[in-house]
Amino acid sequence: MGNLSSCFSVREEEDDEDEERRRRRRKAHGRPAQSQEARLSSGSSSRWRKGKADETLAIASLLLQQHQGGQRSNGTLVLPFDRSSSLRYPPPAASGGKIVLPRCASSRPRSVADPLLQPQHLLNQGVKMDELETNKFVLVHGGGFGAWCWYKTIALLEEAAFKVILVGHDFGGTCISYAMEAFPCKIAKAVFVSAAMLTNGQNTLDMFSEEVGHNDLMRQAQIFSYANGNDQPPTAIDLDKSLLRELLFNQSPSKDVALASVSMRPMPFAPILEKLCLTTEKYGSVRRFFIETPEDNAISLPLQQNMTKSNPPEQVFRLKGSDHSPFFSRPQALHKYLVEIAKIPPSPTGQ
Repeated sequence: MGNLSSCFSVREEEDDEDEERRRRRRKAHGRPAQSQEARLSSGSSSRWRKGKADETLAIASLLLQQHQGGQRSNGTLVLPFDRSSSLRYPPPAASGGKIVLPRCASSRPRSVADPLLQPQHLLNQGVKMDELETNKFVLVHGGGFGAWCWYKTIALLEEAAFKVILVGHDFGGTCISYAMEAFPCKIAKAVFVSAAMLTNGQNTLDMFSEEVGHNDLMRQAQIFSYANGNDQPPTAIDLDKSLLRELLFNQSPSKDVALASVSMRPMPFAPILEKLCLTTEKYGSVRRFFIETPEDNAISLPLQQNMTKSNPPEQVFRLKGSDHSPFFSRPQALHKYLVEIAKIPPSPTGQ
């Protein structure tokens, strides 16, 4: 660095000497003296050159420091470049086993769409894994939906280690009821999220017909397919895409409505007609919980309450502000209830 400083200093001195010689030559040849404006311009030019030299010196100093602190990889100099003083996902070991929330080094203002916490932080906040009765969730989507609809819930649960909790939404309630009757010893709990929670001898059409009879929006949205002929029962039922937001996603973000509008598919009609055979010894031995969605335009709150009244679960939760699709409209609150249900210990009677 000393050599670099010497080089710049010598160059500055040479520039001053050249300027002095030029001034003397002009005087010897009788040239008129520079005007005040010209002298000011010359002085400004000299100061500019000096400032440029100082800037160059600073850059050279920085490069030298990086060169001294850098490392070589395969013969190539790798300069240290620390974009941020914090880690985005700090490992638990670095903080004594506790998850520490990351500090942001960005100057960009936080958007209202930015999540305040990462999924793993939401999951582990105040949750002790040894308090959970079970270690697995099976998420069953409703009619027309797919596994894609659970993407937020999966992100919130996947970091945990959770015998099996079944979670059914919409027509998925019928599916988990069938599983509860078939495999009661393998299921710890069943959670019905605005789902068909039927009694013995009922089918999904019974619940669906009750809702359609009081729901003009549902009646307008339904589209039946008759692949076996118009004189035969429907083979599938679809929903009018233009009414999806109002019917299923009236409280959900637009990006999730867009996802659903290109992902939802017609529902086969035959399973809707199948009557369930549910026994107290099997189906009734599995602990049931129901999560209400009060802003639901597909399965209205009165219908949900009729189901819990005729077939009472162990406990009922209410997701305030949720539409028919809480995995979109209230994903964090839904996650909180699922973890809370997982932590509920067995009752003294063993139910």
